[in-house]
Amino acid sequence: MSQEVSEPDSGKEKQDFFEQIVVTGTASGTAVRKVDSSYATTSLNADMIKKLAPKSTADLFKAIPGVWAESSGGVGGANVFVRGFPGSGDAPFLTVQLQGVPIYHPPTLSFLENSTLFRVDETISFMDGLRGGPNSVVSNGQPGLTTNFILKEGGEATEGLIKYTTSDYDLQRLDAVLSGAIAEDLYYMVGGYVQQSSGIRDAGFNSEKGQQFTINITKELDNGKLNFYTRVTDDHGAWYLPTPLVEGVDNNYAQIGTLNRQASIQYGPNGTTQAFDFGDGRGWDGSISGGSINLELGNGWTFVDRFSYTSGDADTFGLVPNLSPVALSTVADNGSSAFGAVTGTEYSGDTLVQQVGRWVVLKEIEAFTNDLALTKKSDKYQATIGLYATDYSAEDWWSIGNQSYHVIQSGGENLTGIACNDSADSCDFNYDINSVGDGKTTALYAAFEYQLTEQLRADIGIRNEDHEVEYTVDEGLDGVITKAVQYDESDTAWTVGLNYQFQRDMGVFFRASEGSKMPFFDDFRDNFDAYTGGDDLIKDVTQYEVGFKLARSNFNLYTTGFFTEVKGDTFVRRPGAPVEKLTNEAYGVEIDGAYFNDSGFSVSVNATIQETEITESATNEGNEAMRQPGWQVRVTPSYDFELSGLEANVYGTLIAVDDRYSSNENNVVLEGYEQVNLGMFVRTESGLKFEFAVNNLTDEDALTEGDPRNPQAPNGRFIMPRNATFSVSYEFY
Repeated sequence: MSQEVSEPDSGKEKQDFFEQIVVTGTASGTAVRKVDSSYATTSLNADMIKKLAPKSTADLFKAIPGVWAESSGGVGGANVFVRGFPGSGDAPFLTVQLQGVPIYHPPTLSFLENSTLFRVDETISFMDGLRGGPNSVVSNGQPGLTTNFILKEGGEATEGLIKYTTSDYDLQRLDAVLSGAIAEDLYYMVGGYVQQSSGIRDAGFNSEKGQQFTINITKELDNGKLNFYTRVTDDHGAWYLPTPLVEGVDNNYAQIGTLNRQASIQYGPNGTTQAFDFGDGRGWDGSISGGSINLELGNGWTFVDRFSYTSGDADTFGLVPNLSPVALSTVADNGSSAFGAVTGTEYSGDTLVQQVGRWVVLKEIEAFTNDLALTKKSDKYQATIGLYATDYSAEDWWSIGNQSYHVIQSGGENLTGIACNDSADSCDFNYDINSVGDGKTTALYAAFEYQLTEQLRADIGIRNEDHEVEYTVDEGLDGVITKAVQYDESDTAWTVGLNYQFQRDMGVFFRASEGSKMPFFDDFRDNFDAYTGGDDLIKDVTQYEVGFKLARSNFNLYTTGFFTEVKGDTFVRRPGAPVEKLTNEAYGVEIDGAYFNDSGFSVSVNATIQETEITESATNEGNEAMRQPGWQVRVTPSYDFELSGLEANVYGTLIAVDDRYSSNENNVVLEGYEQVNLGMFVRTESGLKFEFAVNNLTDEDALTEGDPRNPQAPNGRFIMPRNATFSVSYEFY
């Protein structure tokens, strides 16, 4: 958890602008000032989140130094990297928490990373992003990035907001939130949204739509607080994939459209045929419910228990490119033309076509997590012992492959008159599975912090984790179990930190930690031979950090130098392909700073400079880690002013990103780019507020990735094109 003592906004006191407290990263949840903390964390309050205007949850993570987030896939299915940790996609070193509890214990499963399960709306008070440091010991023990979202709470006064948003891509969205008192010391907050649009890349139909509802109940006690919440979401959007990099294709190109959203695929040993709507894309239809008990027991003792239950479906439907574009004449049965399967249009031989896989992934997940901690605090020390326990499951049904030639144009239709399109056999492989997995993780952790002198503080944390997985896979959908796993391994993680405060508002810290990423269901499926050969499949992570912290009344600066080493990482390009096992090292600097003056001007900067190297690999030793830039920077100026008696603000963000490599082979370069975002809001004394934002003002057409399955193929995924939103809201209190 984390909260801010004060936050920057027009009409509010600003002398405590940088006086922040954080509890994300502490074993007990005990609050500390950010400038006193001995680890790297970034806090974003509700106003900051609005100015970032994120199009997805992963889009918000771009504001965290040390993080490279590829949110170009739509509302779900992002790729998130942190501090040079290796990864081929999804977010293997990301944990998303709600109210201080992981929403799903595995950071990533195939076709599912944590941000897909979470939507940002007006019910969020703020978010913390903790990199490295104590992550190895607290929460689910995942050593990379932990993002923690905190809900708004009710108070004595009845407050509320209603907001309507539209856009240049036909967005229709209504948000609302209401909070207040139910009875003495009993408070509520309810809110949510309903929305639909044809998508930033126009699909011709409502390719993005959904709704979310959240309720948060808080009971203040004489010696603590109780909290209970539930968040129900049904929201999905088109899955944007790499597109062919040919003339006529730009950042507005959408594979999905009216002519191809419905299609039938064949799967299983008997060639069963079934129709699906691929316009459903990726999304989350489920709920996250939980709460916490926080009690002061007296004599310096506190008890905290936080719990969460997650259940629902996270399905994926997509049109996935395969290989390079070709002229229709090279694949047509008659060598000259073919016909549209929907319109009957005859396409000439020089028409560019491409194999497109109709991929279906049905995924049902469930998890119950509980994290309790008992803490003793005195003037000199703080000691915590805790127990983290989670049970989780995933049931998967896949049919991926199902290749068929489509016309290369937005929403391009499937064709007849091509043998592999019209026959029972697809143009390429199919990989069909039915799998069931159950996991259980239990961890005992302890932390001790001691004030050695008035200025010097030391802390140590340790975690012992037992990790169990039961998993079976039917490859081929023929009822035959081809892979079965019964896994039970333990691992120990630790962290040690020193913090020295030169002054109340300035200090330095050093931290060393060792942790691990335990294997989950897909790790066993993709590395089954290694598992049966005795490999424990645990990825070992070592990190060293040194930081400088300065927080003054009108500016702050947090810089963190880091070194990371990840041993035992594996990469599989596609099912059945060779497995690359590697060790990856990275070092760099994160910069997080801001400045404010009394004239209303402020500017924030976050930047990352890093070097990565694959230090052990049979084929790619000495190369850089794929898809991660050597440097990136975001500069966000903002100016508050009065406009005819109204409060107003104009702001912008300049984003600059270095070149990256598309794969570990380092043979395809993704060029760096610059992006400009602008926004403005005007607020009346009555609570009426108008907001306007433009993202990618110059319509930059940069790429976030190449073709992850065929790196040499001329395919790539563009960043989102220029888009504008306008909203009007009314806030009352």
